[in-house]
Amino acid sequence: MTNSYEQSFAFGRSKTTVVVGHGVLDETGRRAAAVGGQRALVVSDETVAPLFAEPLLASLAAADVSARLVTVSPGDASKTLSNAELCYRTLADMHMGRDGLVVGLGGGVVTDLAGFVAGTWMRGIASMLCPTTLEADIDAAIGGKTAVNLSAGKNLVGVFHHPAVVVADTNCLSTLPDRDLSAGLAEAVKHGLIDGEELIAWHEDNKPAIMSRDPAVLAELIQRNICVKAGIVSEDEREMTGRRALLNFGHTLGHAIEAAAGYSLRHGECVGLGMLAAIHISTSMGLCHASLYDRVAALLMAFNLPTTLPPDIDRDQMLSYLPQDKKARAGIVRFVLIEQPGTLGMRDDVQAASIDAAIQRLGHDS
Repeated sequence: MTNSYEQSFAFGRSKTTVVVGHGVLDETGRRAAAVGGQRALVVSDETVAPLFAEPLLASLAAADVSARLVTVSPGDASKTLSNAELCYRTLADMHMGRDGLVVGLGGGVVTDLAGFVAGTWMRGIASMLCPTTLEADIDAAIGGKTAVNLSAGKNLVGVFHHPAVVVADTNCLSTLPDRDLSAGLAEAVKHGLIDGEELIAWHEDNKPAIMSRDPAVLAELIQRNICVKAGIVSEDEREMTGRRALLNFGHTLGHAIEAAAGYSLRHGECVGLGMLAAIHISTSMGLCHASLYDRVAALLMAFNLPTTLPPDIDRDQMLSYLPQDKKARAGIVRFVLIEQPGTLGMRDDVQAASIDAAIQRLGHDS
């Protein structure tokens, strides 16, 4: 292991230590033992487990941490109460007490599910997250939001529960499909737009190195984005001031697209489309210059992300999900809108005509 990065972030009464580097997955056992857990439930999926579960379990065993592995099917459809119950039954079979540990090994679906199980088992036990996708590295694993989906919408049942440790091994990205790398980059674009001109320009300047998976550049990308996400969460852990809600930029329509597509699209792909819609709405309301849409669309395309909706998505079904968005209040849909990189805010006065126009701009005319 070389060139590793470690930093601790305080979130209210909780603290998360983040470790980034090549080969840091080998440290999982030592860090699990330091958290205090001598027994661990490892949650992974059927794609990731064959790649990384064996070395992780070996690391835990070397640190005298007894572990059991539960795997679920890959994909967002696995973020369910039934899979949470599968984990609960395993924890019960292990006689896991409050001194136990849940380890999530996988992408955002697994880290959300594992965190939710840890946060609800015996009213909360420690968790450690080992993200294996860029999206999970820079977003899902940071900030303590855990949840499962219902048929009525995404992330409707959840709990805030910060992991004690996040181990982001850049080696895991070497096996990541191109489409999933791109999906993670949508969250990086979002962070750049929230943070300001310097970070969005850094992503623009480093497009070739990012897409060629230059290890040093990917490590820097992860570090920069984690600092943005963690910094915002530390200022507004429970979304009380509105600051953390800015991290939902692109998610209002993005979640609706994701649900209407039957979760066949990657979360990041939908967030990218949702950001473009939010920028179009911002432009129509006189908040930002129209050139920002073209700039962001060009960056998304450089990262091989879609900038138009799939033609088979039903517009009315997509719109039906908007009132279920977590930012909605009294049935009023609220959008995070943008004036310029670094200047965003929540608005509840977006007209239906503006939403329709944004959808049409994304190539959906029906």
